[in-house]
Amino acid sequence: MDNIKTLTINDRSNKTRKLVLTSILFAISLVLAWLESILPPLPIAVPGIKMGLSNIAVMYTLFFVGAKQAYGIAILKSGFVVITRGLIAGVFSLTGGILSVSVMLLILVFTKRNASYSIVSVFGAITHNIGQFIVISLLYAGTNVWFYFPVLLVFGVVTGLITAGILKVIIPAFKKLV
Repeated sequence: MDNIKTLTINDRSNKTRKLVLTSILFAISLVLAWLESILPPLPIAVPGIKMGLSNIAVMYTLFFVGAKQAYGIAILKSGFVVITRGLIAGVFSLTGGILSVSVMLLILVFTKRNASYSIVSVFGAITHNIGQFIVISLLYAGTNVWFYFPVLLVFGVVTGLITAGILKVIIPAFKKLV
């Protein structure tokens, strides 16, 4: 009987730790988004291209905490975007975030978690851009937005590699949270 109580207490403790860690990672994602917003814009003539620094926290969550928590952070980030930048920006964030986490999770499942951070991050960034492009295509159905698609793919690769590199560097700091 004592073993059952101990197991229940440990399960609750693990759930609480996971919730607290997820909350901290969500806060980190908001700080990274804020940091990105105060940095000078990228020196490119393409509107809307961002580094996606807040996705570093989502990727860490997916790799080390859990898929459910990664989806939770993506959804909460989208809610924050709605509050701070409006409904359309929130829809962009939600569509890109959910698609991105889903594809990164599929890659991890199919590779039995043996995919590199770079591969997962690049596909996550590309599919985040694809999710946003789907919303753009629906909003601007009568216009030709397809010229923008290859640009999004290229920048998805570039930003995915950069965020993967940053993630590799800061994993030790994130692991200290655990």
